[in-house]
Amino acid sequence: MSSIQNKPTFEQMLEAGVHYGHMKRKWNPKMLPYIFMERKGIHIIDLNKTAENLERAAYALKQLAKTGRKVLFVATKKQAKEIVAESARSVNMPFVTERWLGGMMTNFATIRKSVKKMQNIDKMLNDPTFTSITKKERLTLGREKAKLEKELGGIANLNRLPSAIFMVDISHEHIALAEAKRLGLKTFGIVDTNSDPNKVDFAIPANDDASKSIKVMMDYLIAAINEGLEERRLSADTNTAE
Repeated sequence: MSSIQNKPTFEQMLEAGVHYGHMKRKWNPKMLPYIFMERKGIHIIDLNKTAENLERAAYALKQLAKTGRKVLFVATKKQAKEIVAESARSVNMPFVTERWLGGMMTNFATIRKSVKKMQNIDKMLNDPTFTSITKKERLTLGREKAKLEKELGGIANLNRLPSAIFMVDISHEHIALAEAKRLGLKTFGIVDTNSDPNKVDFAIPANDDASKSIKVMMDYLIAAINEGLEERRLSADTNTAE
């Protein structure tokens, strides 16, 4: 495995509270291998395991990006939304941060229709020659576009199913996870002590409630995707030059 730049140090992870799990009574026993100890009724995550799994996930994401495949980022929890949307945008990957609409992946054709509708409304509203609609109709269309954009804006450029899905908090995103598994997509997730890490292909044991913790993980994973995209560009340039 080639090492990816910007891997967070133990100090950075501690500072971001990556090691804080949930109350002991809320734990999932399958997380046992990733728990370092219990302190004041709270499970503490083993940061050695976090670092190890984070690196594995980063390497896999880098390979996906390098081969031109798409990873869909899903985070509908309020402390993760902004971080994930911004991170995904920076590498031109699709994302869902509002609400997971049932069937978003398993009924992809229908979702694509809604995206097309959103794009058509946008064209209509921005077309100066389109004058036959009343002020009221324009207002209604504007509202509809805003609603669609909020729910589907992050996947507007996704023309076919992604190859993988990345989730912050796999218990919270259980519907997305179930759809991804049904379609045989690769699954990645930040997994806290209250979830089952065996449900995803790449589980990163970490605090999935604190925005600082989520940001530390995301920054590194996005750096990995960026490296993959860069290597893809370079090999394309080389091929063109030849």
